[in-house]
Amino acid sequence: MSNQKKAYLALSVTSIVWGTTWVASKMGISHMPAFELASIRQFLGGSIYISFFLLKGEGLPTRKQFIWLIPMAFLMFVSSNGIATYGLQFITSGLAALIAALYPLSVVLIERFYFKAIKITPQTLIGLFLGLLGIGFIFYKDSLQVHGTHYVFGVALSMFAMLTWSVGSIIISRNKIDLNAYYSIGWQMLISAITMGLFTLYTGDYIPLHKIPAISWGVIVYMVIGGSVFAFISFIYTMKHLQPAIASLYAYINPIVAIWVGSLLLKESMTWNSIVGTVCTLVGVYLVNYSLKKQKDPVVEVADADGM
Repeated sequence: MSNQKKAYLALSVTSIVWGTTWVASKMGISHMPAFELASIRQFLGGSIYISFFLLKGEGLPTRKQFIWLIPMAFLMFVSSNGIATYGLQFITSGLAALIAALYPLSVVLIERFYFKAIKITPQTLIGLFLGLLGIGFIFYKDSLQVHGTHYVFGVALSMFAMLTWSVGSIIISRNKIDLNAYYSIGWQMLISAITMGLFTLYTGDYIPLHKIPAISWGVIVYMVIGGSVFAFISFIYTMKHLQPAIASLYAYINPIVAIWVGSLLLKESMTWNSIVGTVCTLVGVYLVNYSLKKQKDPVVEVADADGM
């Protein structure tokens, strides 16, 4: 099999696995507290990354690097992953995945109005309009009268998690440190795991490890081995052997996978509103992302590595 064919296979793995991790998380938190699940997942995932680099002879981060890693762990994993996982209790896995895919829109707004670094082109404006219109279209019938205040709370949590990922992506792109990106991810995962673990102990919102049901352990293993290891390796392989525009297509496939798998496994409703809204949102995100790439903004490279 040629490298290109292997790369397309790797792209399929990345798209499917990162899409299904939203559904897996939803299944996991139905049997255990959300922050406990996120903490265990990040602890195991972070330990794998850190162990790999330490075995390769990588030294421990310096004091200065740790000072940088701690707030990034809060932005990229405690908030973006922990709060997003908590929010899954109130909304469908498909909607959560779709909201997470909105990060290019928030990046554009933050970069434009705070850093004055992005030009708002007609293509960008159309993309922003379509992206927000799509979410509004989905939200139209899923209103307070249908799902109650918990639904709105879940959407708000997911939006907040998406925004913190965007802010973290911007900070990473503009404040480089002399530390391997994946080694850095491992430490951020570990720091976030400890933080969320202490939070669950303080609040008492946890169950003993020996009482965690097999289905939740299965979900955790799948997300760690599949989502944090194999999907990341596949993503790196696609970036090396495919054009960036093709390699980044997984970001538009993830929500579709989450919606379809969620409807099959979790019986989450899939209405015409959600289908049209999803298509509209993803087209908008694509247009915004494409306009960013044409401007060669460094945030795109960081944001393209997003995965639940």
